[in-house]
Amino acid sequence: MGSKNRLFAEGLADAFDAPAADAQARSSRLGMGVLSGRSNRLAELATGAVVSRTHELIDPARCRMWAGHNREYEALSEERCRDLIESLKAQGKQEVPAIVRRVRDDPAFDFEVICGARRHWSVSWLRAHNYPEFRFLVEIRDLTDEEAFRLADLENRARADISDYERARDYLRALDHYYEGRQTVMAERINVSTSWLSRYLDLARLPTEILGAFASAHDLGIRNITAIKPLLKPEDRKARVLAEACRIAAARGKGEAVPAAPVEVIRMLAQAADPPKKSGSPKKSGSALQVVAAASGRPMISIERKGRAGLSLTLPLKSGATREELDAAVASILDAHWV
Repeated sequence: MGSKNRLFAEGLADAFDAPAADAQARSSRLGMGVLSGRSNRLAELATGAVVSRTHELIDPARCRMWAGHNREYEALSEERCRDLIESLKAQGKQEVPAIVRRVRDDPAFDFEVICGARRHWSVSWLRAHNYPEFRFLVEIRDLTDEEAFRLADLENRARADISDYERARDYLRALDHYYEGRQTVMAERINVSTSWLSRYLDLARLPTEILGAFASAHDLGIRNITAIKPLLKPEDRKARVLAEACRIAAARGKGEAVPAAPVEVIRMLAQAADPPKKSGSPKKSGSALQVVAAASGRPMISIERKGRAGLSLTLPLKSGATREELDAAVASILDAHWV
């Protein structure tokens, strides 16, 4: 064999032998890497730096809504969930898991949904409408009822697709169930101010007659409560307001033309609370048209009519109201009176 051929053969042999040696070295390094990675992962879990979560893809029919869920599941519809349905179809799967806990008292269900009612409804709808391959992605947690409430509240607080009224009803239920009616304790646990929480509780406590005056209770925002609450005191004004609310609800039920906007309904209730005198004489200049009370019960804004030109707002300096309360009250006044 010539020298050139011998060199070529040796090079070819080296080419076959080298990958085998390299593969053995890589295999050794890979084994070390796997063991090292596993060791690091266990160390992270032990120190709490990483939290292990269990995700499963399940049949949504095996899930029920938690009794304390803050969303009104029966109010969900294709229209209310359309954006999520389209997103699921575009992705081909559910990207964000719902939070559930195991059920042990009902053979018909394996889990109950703590957070993710819209996801559950949307996946169920897709499975029933030509997308049977969709599964419900869940994260399984071990939670007490109070922990479940706080977790659901944190997830849904910034969502625009849950109404203030749904949230208000959830807060009122939680106040008695988990905090023994102690509003200060509840506000501290969910990390909000007591005045902020008070407005939601006031919304949840509105008489059913008032709620019936609106096209839907879900249309009521938290800012509306500062305009409605003062109309319910004293008792004679409250009686007139409730009577007007019943009249509005009856008219809407008969199909009569009734304003749907909450601001317009509130204006009608306010007019019923303080009807004009039979003599038809206008209010004297400087007389209070409406007084808005702070959470402390003291007046924080007095509204006076200045002829036909407009309104005058007086803010007593010693009302005890917070800036947050005043901002919300002024916004409600503008909603009720600004044209």
